[in-house]
Amino acid sequence: MGVAIRRAGADDRAAVVKLLDEGFAQDPVSNWVFPDPERFRRSHGTLMGAFLDISLAEGWTDVTEDGTGCALWVPVEAGDHGDPDDPARFREAVDPGNERVEQIARLTSATHPRDRAHAYLMMIAVAASVRGRGVGAALVNNTLRRCDRDGLPAYLEASSPRSRGLYERLGYGFLGTAVELPGGPHMYPMWREPRTPAQG
Repeated sequence: MGVAIRRAGADDRAAVVKLLDEGFAQDPVSNWVFPDPERFRRSHGTLMGAFLDISLAEGWTDVTEDGTGCALWVPVEAGDHGDPDDPARFREAVDPGNERVEQIARLTSATHPRDRAHAYLMMIAVAASVRGRGVGAALVNNTLRRCDRDGLPAYLEASSPRSRGLYERLGYGFLGTAVELPGGPHMYPMWREPRTPAQG
């Protein structure tokens, strides 16, 4: 059975933030950013909401019709290196006293390829009740099909070796240098070239 997917709008914000907050509760990167459980409880949802707001304003957010999964995407133009003050502003908006919010933004920005236009998967979350049923793959492939049609590469940072393996099965390849979070986990920058019909 297929997964019904639609574009999310402002009315979906609260539900999508809740899905992201719960979906990343055990994520090694999220727990590095907020190692204190009380701070995690207080600020993690704010971080997820900040990412979602970027996706809604600058890109698109796909959500399953039943609300069990979402994927946040933004288009990146060739040569667009962003504003160097963005990480500091991001920290101020999310958790001003937490330097790791700014630190991770700077580290991922420094490794993000900028020489070619591409679709950037900021994050994806799937409810625990449907994990392992292909919902995540359906969400990613929903955009990758358009990337293939338009000849557009795609990029993401996998937050664990397990998720890296999942993305490899969707055609992404590790770029070779991990983002090393000080005293924490690694993130894996991954790139996917568009596929031609012959490649399938």
